Amino acid sequence: MEKALGQLLESLFFCSKSTHNENTNSKNHCIFERMNPANEINKIALGGSCHWCTEAIFQSLIGVADVAQGWVQSINENDSFSEAVIVKFSPSVIPLKVLIEIHLRTHKSTVHHSMRTKYRSAIYYYTETQRDTIVDILKELQKSFNQKIITQVLPFVAFKASREEITNYYYSNPQKPFCRQFIHPKLQLLVKEFSSFTSKEKLQHLHA
Repeated sequence: MEKALGQLLESLFFCSKSTHNENTNSKNHCIFERMNPANEINKIALGGSCHWCTEAIFQSLIGVADVAQGWVQSINENDSFSEAVIVKFSPSVIPLKVLIEIHLRTHKSTVHHSMRTKYRSAIYYYTETQRDTIVDILKELQKSFNQKIITQVLPFVAFKASREEITNYYYSNPQKPFCRQFIHPKLQLLVKEFSSFTSKEKLQHLHA
């Protein structure tokens, strides 16, 4: 009990200290967030196919606060920048396991193909604890795949954002030929297999 109380006080102190130059409302909001885990926002980086597609997929989900489109760098033989997105999400609304399963189901996560340098199939973690969780989730999800999942679990090193004019690519004009040919089928899969986690408002045009 004393340990838990100490951790809470330390968390509140850090939050207040880190925002000491901000206004009172900001400090109160920060403290409220830390006292209410339901408002917690986590982040994960995901790559595997064209980042226009990946961006649209995760923008279409409830519980996702932001999707940043660009390129992610990892380490060793994966130190090149590869197309990916950074997803900020509320785990109380959409669990990490669901995000990972959606990622695996919406790109060729069991296939080594000639474009794997440009489209590296990967989940990029920010902490060792997150890495362990991702590995456990992949082991569990593997049971529902007939082929071996080739998606790598890699440390996040750096991110290069896409040019602003190509971000929000799908939702800026869903009727573009590329969107209709390549992104629509993936969003239709979302509606079919993950409907409870999709934004009905954003995807209502698919039924028009």
